[in-house]
Amino acid sequence: MIADMGFHLPPKEGDSVIDAGGGCLLPGLHDHHIHLMALAASLDSLQCGPPDIQSAAALAALLSKRNTMHGSGWVRGVAYHPSVAGDIDRDWLDRYVPDLPVRIQHRGGRLWVLNSRALQELGVSSGAYPAGLEHINGRATGRLYEEDNWLRTRLKSRPPNLARVSGMLASYGITGVTDTTPTNGSVEWLHFQQSQSSGQLRQRVRMMGSQQITHCEETGLLERGEFKIHLLESRLPDPDTLGRDIAAAHASGRAVAIHCVTLTELVFALSALQSAGVRPGDRIEHASITPPDMLESIRDLGLRVVTQPHFITERGDQYREDVEPAEQPWLYRGANFLAAGIALAGGSDAPFGNPDPWRSMHSAVTRATHSGRVMTAAERLSPEQALSLFLSDAGSPGTGNRTLEPGARADLCLLDSPWEDIRDDLDSRHVRSTWLAGDLIYSAG
Repeated sequence: MIADMGFHLPPKEGDSVIDAGGGCLLPGLHDHHIHLMALAASLDSLQCGPPDIQSAAALAALLSKRNTMHGSGWVRGVAYHPSVAGDIDRDWLDRYVPDLPVRIQHRGGRLWVLNSRALQELGVSSGAYPAGLEHINGRATGRLYEEDNWLRTRLKSRPPNLARVSGMLASYGITGVTDTTPTNGSVEWLHFQQSQSSGQLRQRVRMMGSQQITHCEETGLLERGEFKIHLLESRLPDPDTLGRDIAAAHASGRAVAIHCVTLTELVFALSALQSAGVRPGDRIEHASITPPDMLESIRDLGLRVVTQPHFITERGDQYREDVEPAEQPWLYRGANFLAAGIALAGGSDAPFGNPDPWRSMHSAVTRATHSGRVMTAAERLSPEQALSLFLSDAGSPGTGNRTLEPGARADLCLLDSPWEDIRDDLDSRHVRSTWLAGDLIYSAG
């Protein structure tokens, strides 16, 4: 904990004295929307989409290298987008990797594309396959939708080591995360707990998930989060069923977090919350497209929003082609959420977005796409507002910054320069040191 603060504190015996050189000291940053285990897996995967890969020829060349995952024999790719080579399928993959099993994940995280060898390895036959495996004219295309649990079971996957991910997050000044994976249950809870106990995972974790975690025992580093509801426009649930799920979560003492990346999903979610009732802490994840009237509804319901401003940079050029022109001004809004009085916080959605919060801050301030085009300048945040996206408490995103004061947790991020210099150069290279509960977990050297 922070024991005392002042200009002339005398050091006690055994104290370390750090010359910060005028650098800004912040509360440790918190990523309010991340998928830790998927991020860990992605670090050992091929990046198959923009900006790394932008053409079919580039993807074919990458796959032809046939890198496999630590001797598993599988080629694993992530972050694919159809702008690279269209709606690829097993036959497309077979042309470049016919002799090794390949699985490539779409950027949105809901689709895997498998080649023929992968289908064979997974034991898929015409008479035994998961519901999410697409078939055309009775033949599997290799496109597997919403079947992560089935895939993990078939592959006999073990939870990944989180040490590398934790070190990377610490280098950004992150001391806490909210894992928003909707399928999280007791197995994931135990893995996070053991990873923290062993020192692999050095961040505090607020874990969302299913009702299965309602009775998991919390620790000083691991706390239970909201009940996650993952809407999919093409497969929206029965409204009464969704209402019962919301009511059941509220009755168990948990708020809900509803994934909304399309306007239809947002309208559906707000209607369900209006019918089922709202509990303090209920939140909308992403709010990717939010027209003015929906801003008012979110505010009136007292909901919080956790968004990803860096998607404007990472995906904005594609949004300009794919999103209806009339809806583009409503993409990943910033300033107008705050102007409407809505609690707003930031999350990376990593691995489906870059995990560096400083990139997100920079994007929130500039609203510039990868090519340099500005999308909706009126939604720009000030550097201070952008920083605040990552300074609120895990359980109260967007409702006020944590402060440095005696009695507060010594979760700290030290920058190498005063804030006046950094506010115009929001970059993680300025992170000098990070502490969790007073323990140094990162030093730039």
